[in-house]
Amino acid sequence: MNRLVLAAHVVERGAMRYTPAGLPALDLTLQSDSEVTQNGQPRKVSLQIRAVAIGDITRPAQALVLGTPAQFAGFLAPSRNGKGVVFHVTSIATEEPDLQPG
Repeated sequence: MNRLVLAAHVVERGAMRYTPAGLPALDLTLQSDSEVTQNGQPRKVSLQIRAVAIGDITRPAQALVLGTPAQFAGFLAPSRNGKGVVFHVTSIATEEPDLQPG
């Protein structure tokens, strides 16, 4: 199964473009900073990954304010030039602020 879920924020967003099939596409750079456990030891991981949103998901991707934390889900595919991978975003979830009365 090729499925990736990543807590990250958008640090760069390209201009809206269109695929040869006429679908909207938006290139993104995502930044993820986290701490994971590897071999029983904590490890800080910081990475940037190239991502693309294609189709209906471009609207929420374009609406995200740069730096806003979100959870991105999708799959990895080879880049068009065959060097490296691109994260194809298929869903975005943001944390809603707590709206309980104070």
